[in-house]
Amino acid sequence: MAHADEAAIFNKDEAKVDWHDKALWFVRQKRDKSAHNVQGWEELRNLASALKANVLSNLDTYLLQFEENAKKNGVTVHWAANAEEHNKIVHSILVKHGVKRMVKSKSMLTEECHLNPYLEANNIEVIDTDLGERIVQLAKEPPSHIVLPAIHKKKEEVDVLFQEHLGTKPCDGDPQYLTGEARKHLRDKFLKAEAAITGVNFAIADTGGFVVCTNEGNADMGVHLAKVHIACMGMEKLIPQEKHLGVFLRLLGRSATGQPITTYSSHFNKPAPGKEMHIVIVDNGRTEQLSREDFRASLHCIRCGACMNTCPIYRRSGGHSYKSTIPGPIGSILSPGLDLKKHSSLPFASTLCGSCSDVCPVKINIHEQLYKWRQIIVKEVPQPGVKKNILKIAGRVLANSAMYHVAGKSARFMLKYAPRFVIYSKLNAWGKARDLPEVKNGNFDDWYKNRKKNE
Repeated sequence: MAHADEAAIFNKDEAKVDWHDKALWFVRQKRDKSAHNVQGWEELRNLASALKANVLSNLDTYLLQFEENAKKNGVTVHWAANAEEHNKIVHSILVKHGVKRMVKSKSMLTEECHLNPYLEANNIEVIDTDLGERIVQLAKEPPSHIVLPAIHKKKEEVDVLFQEHLGTKPCDGDPQYLTGEARKHLRDKFLKAEAAITGVNFAIADTGGFVVCTNEGNADMGVHLAKVHIACMGMEKLIPQEKHLGVFLRLLGRSATGQPITTYSSHFNKPAPGKEMHIVIVDNGRTEQLSREDFRASLHCIRCGACMNTCPIYRRSGGHSYKSTIPGPIGSILSPGLDLKKHSSLPFASTLCGSCSDVCPVKINIHEQLYKWRQIIVKEVPQPGVKKNILKIAGRVLANSAMYHVAGKSARFMLKYAPRFVIYSKLNAWGKARDLPEVKNGNFDDWYKNRKKNE
């Protein structure tokens, strides 16, 4: 289904939609307060954008530099052209070590590659250890947000879910109790895990190390207890030097949740004695996106989720309505690049208000790229006949001043004198939740002509 149809399903529960909207806007407000407390915030954004542009312009050089330094550190580096190769590489490492139980910290790349179902189909238990990720895993759902994966679920829903899967007592959604029970449940999984997978927030070309940012410490717990650490990394995650981390770490936490910095910024450089560390560097459409001049800057993204928290469409349609790993405005740019036909409705799921671009910490021109995708889609993807005919009629009316005048006059007459049930029929989607403006005598054209006469 198109995004609008998926969103209509989410919108059936109006109370939950309002709650979802307010919850995300609260996070956006926290972001604003935190950003305004940083002197030189805009300079930080400019610097981060420039650093990312530099990386993308020299990506081949930085990737080889990172690989060379990582190998010097004793890390095994793998290259995957697509999701299938990524999954096979990870599986082969686990098979080599006889792993049957593993823990995974939050990683949108592994979600993108559908790693969990692949490993489960090969009889390997995969436990997501981020609390939000664990919630949606138990619910057999994908994340609805890249930073707040279970933001679509109220605490009362989590209460019922935990009763079913973890055997907890009914607690009326008490967050402290639920978190404590989740901690007990996950601690056992950590202790029994034979391998750990993490994502990569930032990979440092000049050291071969990488950084994982979490608020729960689950990445550290998994990695330090397991004998094998596999880090899955999108090839755009590189930054040139370790000193540049300060720029991105100051931007990431504030943009994501309003925090000055994530609670844990874990640095991994080499495996501990007697253990193994692997890095899987994944393309999966990134070089193709890099080749698209109009959309190249989308690879600047540091996955903070700020564009989602501010987007009026995302807030009121929910992440699952996008049917893509990365939802919201940035996902509506990335997803059509992977499958234009499947995700052709996503660039239209936007008001083009530009708020997403305003809050982006790396200054991606998101709303402009959405508009460019629209121009491509209407040429390459067949559009509904109703939409095409309506736009043709609208084009003719707008191109002819006489027709435009008649149409405007007719619309004003109908709004003023037609019965309410006619105006607010099923054809008027706008009128479902709001009244149309009151129509007064005359119009701007008549007013302007009269004004000219009286001068």
